[in-house]
Amino acid sequence: MKNIFFLFVTACILFACNTKKYKRSPETFYMPAEWEPHDAVWLGWEKDSLRGYYPAVVHIIKALAPNVTVKMAFDNDTLLQKAKAYLLSQGIDSTMYKSYIMPGDRYWIRDHGAAFLVNGKGELGVADFAWNSYGYPGFLEVKYSGNKDSVNHYWNLRNEFRMKTATVDSQMAVAEGAAILKTDVKHEGGAIEVNGKGTLILCEATVFQRNPDLKKEYIETEFKRVLGVSTIMWVKKGLADDPHHFFRRITANYYGGGTGGHTDEFVRFADPKTILLAWVDEKEKDLNPVNQINYERMNENYNILKNAKDQDGKSFTIIKVPLPDLITKKVQAREKIDSLEVTFDVDMKSFVPAEAPKAGDSIFRVPAGSYMNYLVTNGTVLLPTYTAYGSSKEKEEQVRKIFEEQFPGRKLVFIDAMMQNWSGGGIHCSTQQQPKKKMN
Repeated sequence: MKNIFFLFVTACILFACNTKKYKRSPETFYMPAEWEPHDAVWLGWEKDSLRGYYPAVVHIIKALAPNVTVKMAFDNDTLLQKAKAYLLSQGIDSTMYKSYIMPGDRYWIRDHGAAFLVNGKGELGVADFAWNSYGYPGFLEVKYSGNKDSVNHYWNLRNEFRMKTATVDSQMAVAEGAAILKTDVKHEGGAIEVNGKGTLILCEATVFQRNPDLKKEYIETEFKRVLGVSTIMWVKKGLADDPHHFFRRITANYYGGGTGGHTDEFVRFADPKTILLAWVDEKEKDLNPVNQINYERMNENYNILKNAKDQDGKSFTIIKVPLPDLITKKVQAREKIDSLEVTFDVDMKSFVPAEAPKAGDSIFRVPAGSYMNYLVTNGTVLLPTYTAYGSSKEKEEQVRKIFEEQFPGRKLVFIDAMMQNWSGGGIHCSTQQQPKKKMN
């Protein structure tokens, strides 16, 4: 009888341990999930005469303004005044956004800007990661075959600019009166994906490329400290059409550029227990070599995620979100391109020599196109659209239905952000949410 009683007590203890939920103290800062209420959404602005980002920015602001405060960071007052004039010409007056002067002339505020945090005492915080321009030293190592003189020369060329950009997150923290949690781990905001309850998804390809001298155990400890998570799930690689830096041979005659595997291109939480994963169907994998790579990578990630557990030891529901049909543009690799020329052609100096085509060759340039680069905010989800570029309407309708089911009660707004895609980013990369403060 004593043995039975002992087994019963032991079973109760084990059950209690297995069902105990992860809890934070009120003082602990953490990153809320993106679907939780926002006080604001931030955008960056840079001098842009050739890249064509502005039209999408106009649509983003118009979609956001009725639902959430829009805040915009500008490098200097001259840039701010020019932006005001342009936005006014597009039907956006200065009452629709708040302006801030924050030296650091870069557009992609998700990546270099503040990763906002909250705690249970109603305080705002910021995770201040180190910045090395998307692992640029590692890219230079590859491009110049480890030649230290070349690596140091090109790394130091824009040092002042890089240092300014590295301070934007702390400038945002100061502007909002937020506490700063600083770390020496190098990371970008587009590679942070949390469920708000204690679980973080990281991609090995980006994290280890940015931090070649740091051990995984230390990296995990720092992420847990500055993002307030208890559980980290590691996926392997991102999309093939998001290769590391510009320009890279993806495969065969396909070239592109990007971050090297930001999670906001291929894996996102829809709620604490549901993961959206970019997907290529079996029937589409052999349509082109890029699909083949993405099919293999996403299947590997799927197998990792289906066996993963959240902060409470529970499994996830995984929903496969189709990638748009592959979009390409046939362009030319040229010896020289004038700095004021508007073209999709590629300068030979931009290639890694070992991967470069010959001057004059035609190549297929590939944008970082994905429905996963979306933003969830108050009452709204901003999504990219690809039907104007040849992707099937049926596929986009399938995406619409998935997002209507996953984010009920929110208005879906599809925005053409293809010019951002050509530069390796998208809607999510262009924005950064500032969560509403909470009280336990």
